[in-house]
Amino acid sequence: MASEALTAERLRSLLDYDQSTGVFTRKVRTARCMKVGDVAGSVNSNGYVTVMVDGRSYKAHRLAWLHVIGKWPSGQIYHINCSRADNSFANLRDVDRSTNIQNQRKAHRGTLTGVLGVTMDRRGTAKRPFMAQIVVAGKRRGLGNHATAEQAHAAYLAAKRELHQGNTL
Repeated sequence: MASEALTAERLRSLLDYDQSTGVFTRKVRTARCMKVGDVAGSVNSNGYVTVMVDGRSYKAHRLAWLHVIGKWPSGQIYHINCSRADNSFANLRDVDRSTNIQNQRKAHRGTLTGVLGVTMDRRGTAKRPFMAQIVVAGKRRGLGNHATAEQAHAAYLAAKRELHQGNTL
């Protein structure tokens, strides 16, 4: 990630951070509408808490890392419980992009099966139409064809637990 202009010292001079709740509060009045002690930030349309600091919007989970560790995260911040608004420090970890992607818990919208790791066999294999597959180190691996989406999903989960280092399922 590109380095940010905001420093830990500047952040700590403006905001307090409660590691157990993940809530930022204002230490300094920086505008008429803000008071000392006010909760800083709001939830955006993607479910992340964002906080304005020195006229710039930051994601609160990245600010939490800067506030506690003293430097910006080297990768992406992953919310262990998958709640984007839970910025308690115990819920955050600094991971690379591929590890963060491995933590996907739901199928993408618009998939034919609606099940993570499962696709329909387009060759028309009637007895076993559900294919389980997983991506490891950028390469797709087939996990076999299955009679039901649930069986294919079980195969996917077993492989995910074994092959994805960042897996939290």
